[in-house]
Amino acid sequence: MYRSHNCGELRVADVNKEVTLAGWVQKSRDKGFMIWVDLRDRYGITQLIFDEVRTDAAVMELAKSLGREFVVQVKGTVIEREAKNDKLPTGEIELLVSELTILNESQLPPFTIEDETDGGEDIRMKYRYLDIRRNPVKNSLLFRHKVTQEVRNYLSNLDFCEVETPYLIKSTPEGARDFVVPSRMNPGQFYALPQSPQTFKQLLMVGGMDKYFQIVKCFRDEDLRADRQPEFTQIDCEMSFIEQEDILNVFEGLTRHLLQKIHNIEIEKFPRMTFDEAMRTYGNDKPDIRFGMKFGELNAVAQHKEFPVFNAAELVVGIAVPGAASYTRKEIDALIDWVKRPQVGASGMVYVKCEANGQYKSSVDKFYDQADLAKWAEVTGANEGDLILVLSGPANKTRAQLSALRMELGNRMGLRKPNEFAPLWVVDFPLLEWDEDSERFHAMHHPFTSPKPEDMHLLDTDPGKVRANAYDLVLNGNEIGGGSIRIHDKDMQALMFKHLGFTPEQAQEQFGFLMNAFQFGAPPHGGLAFGLDRLTAILGGQETIRDFIAFPKNNSGRDVMIDAPATIDNAQLDELSIMLNVKA
Repeated sequence: MYRSHNCGELRVADVNKEVTLAGWVQKSRDKGFMIWVDLRDRYGITQLIFDEVRTDAAVMELAKSLGREFVVQVKGTVIEREAKNDKLPTGEIELLVSELTILNESQLPPFTIEDETDGGEDIRMKYRYLDIRRNPVKNSLLFRHKVTQEVRNYLSNLDFCEVETPYLIKSTPEGARDFVVPSRMNPGQFYALPQSPQTFKQLLMVGGMDKYFQIVKCFRDEDLRADRQPEFTQIDCEMSFIEQEDILNVFEGLTRHLLQKIHNIEIEKFPRMTFDEAMRTYGNDKPDIRFGMKFGELNAVAQHKEFPVFNAAELVVGIAVPGAASYTRKEIDALIDWVKRPQVGASGMVYVKCEANGQYKSSVDKFYDQADLAKWAEVTGANEGDLILVLSGPANKTRAQLSALRMELGNRMGLRKPNEFAPLWVVDFPLLEWDEDSERFHAMHHPFTSPKPEDMHLLDTDPGKVRANAYDLVLNGNEIGGGSIRIHDKDMQALMFKHLGFTPEQAQEQFGFLMNAFQFGAPPHGGLAFGLDRLTAILGGQETIRDFIAFPKNNSGRDVMIDAPATIDNAQLDELSIMLNVKA
């Protein structure tokens, strides 16, 4: 037996017990006649004590050789500490060591294994197995485990059945790029790794499983950000004989369950907002509603006033920043520089200070009088002491720019508090979106999403105005889940493929298995998938998912620890019938 207790459980009640511990040396302090060692495992830290009076000389000498991250086993007696440490759960006791065994020595780690480490991100990614020993990463992984257990408990109690679906599937042209896997047994042919189990979960509904879920790995070969990885995990769900309201209720319930179990927070209100309203009011389809600064469209009160920039714009839109009328010109200029950055792309910004006694001071005073600016304040909801910030230009681009500014201000002003949670549903997404490059419509979600029945007549005449039976769950400005009511009729699915530019032959080749299944009594069905990595990070008070994944990739999609992706041997390439044509 390597240990009788772990390093986080001994207390004063255990004094005089003979125990065995094992773990890693966090640090040691050698005073010559006395040595203290902090022994760490997953559960905590226990202080060990060796002294020349009570400790065998050989054990004392061995203790002097201990270095950081040595793996050791110790036996001894629990005693009460004279100098107690109220920052540690075990801080009232220490272990007087009688036996010490070095199980494995360690080189000096490339960074300190402590909460506040001196290791940069690159070096910690390279030595991720060491980084996991640190409390912030370890606790994030334990937190993820707790979230997944609660998800399983909630869904299982509602009679959902967990079913595994294949990882080696067929590549499809819609959506992000696939990762492909060559087949040795079928030369020149390839599997794809799934971007989601979409068609398989629909087939499970055809198979009568009724309620399915899976915590499943998915893969997308796309550009990376802080909240994206080439491989990620979904909580994937599907239900039969349901309407949209049924799905929203079930997954509102799951979100409430997680917040209550993990944070003891009760959330009653899940507001609903249409896609058009979200874009008009917040400039994006995943608004953070923990704070205000709603958009006010100013075309009617700002155009045709001899200010050519606004007169030429498709959209003039502003927000009221609470309490920011006190900003200095230097602070406002810094905001103007921020929106001019290439990442945002605005050409400039107009401001209005709402000062005391109903007076306004703006950067366009020569074009607008006090009555004009009072109308701006009314439209944006600005009060005395607020600062109105206004952008103009093409509608979609300007909304995106102002949305970025709103979120930046929310961060700077401390309005995006990680311990506050504000969920909402965004509904009535467009079914299709036009792609300028390919000059055709693409499915905004995926080709299996059902159109709103009342918009069906628009499919042939005005497909861009057709709304989808789709919904996203947004939490704190992040989409944490999305789904739709699916098409379950073969003819309707064929019509959708037609509008997406598929010929009947292409549709049959790519998705014939699904359309054929629909001929055998497919029930009405729909579902939703949560992004587990992102959901866990947000519940954990963060927006970067990397620390909630055991072995993440870097921003280039590389695993720098194992050095992947990597070249493979020519013999393997020959066996797979692959000839590389890599340009220098």
